[in-house]
Amino acid sequence: MDIFQALFLGLVQGLTEFIPVSSSGHLELIRHIFNFPAENFHLFLECVNFGTLLALLFYFRERIWKITKDVFEERNYKLAINIVITTIPAGLAGLIFAGLIENSDFFSSLFTVGTAMGIVGIIMVVIDKLPHMSSLKNENHLTPGRALLIGILQVFALVPGTSRSGTTIVAGRIAGMDSESSAEYSFLASIPIMCAVCLKLFLSESSRTYFIENLNALFFSNLVAFVVGLWALHYLLRYLKKPKSLQTFGWYRVTLSCLIIGSLLILSA
Repeated sequence: MDIFQALFLGLVQGLTEFIPVSSSGHLELIRHIFNFPAENFHLFLECVNFGTLLALLFYFRERIWKITKDVFEERNYKLAINIVITTIPAGLAGLIFAGLIENSDFFSSLFTVGTAMGIVGIIMVVIDKLPHMSSLKNENHLTPGRALLIGILQVFALVPGTSRSGTTIVAGRIAGMDSESSAEYSFLASIPIMCAVCLKLFLSESSRTYFIENLNALFFSNLVAFVVGLWALHYLLRYLKKPKSLQTFGWYRVTLSCLIIGSLLILSA
């Protein structure tokens, strides 16, 4: 992979990791368009997670520090426990089904991406009309049961095209939070999972070898992902303050879904 391809993939990763349009779906689409080899491509994308993880840690550094102080100084464990509860279902599912996800054609199919894009997009468009639990002021008032519900729904984000932030924001809305609070909680709850994904790379000798051999391209790709990711976080959290803001992303997803599935049908005809 040359430096220009690495920079482009870092741009897409940083832009789509946090905005609820599915980074995995967009990157899988790019892989098919440019005919990248699946094995090295997916390994490269796992390595680019460092850039978006650092963007997340930097952007929420004050909030993370406050949660840490609440735990160790104030003995206030509520939010930290809820984050752990939310993380467990997707973490376990990812661990148990890792081999299936890596080797199954279902998880690399553009039809899967297009279908997931459309389903979640439609849910985002009609989210205000769906049943909601009683309203919560923000994520600090989330109950363990609602945190578990968000975690269970987050499992669907393992399917490319679904979006981790998208499913968690939708789940947060159903659990009674507004879009902005749902997004903030989504990102805080994604930190342990992203850390685990990055740590996993160093546990594999082949992954460490790949990282070292492609250090130059990965450095610039992660740098772009970090900078663009910071911008995307800032933009998204401001934009979600607007009423019915999720509908914009929902319509984008539905449009892209129609284009993907329509193209597949035309090519297969």
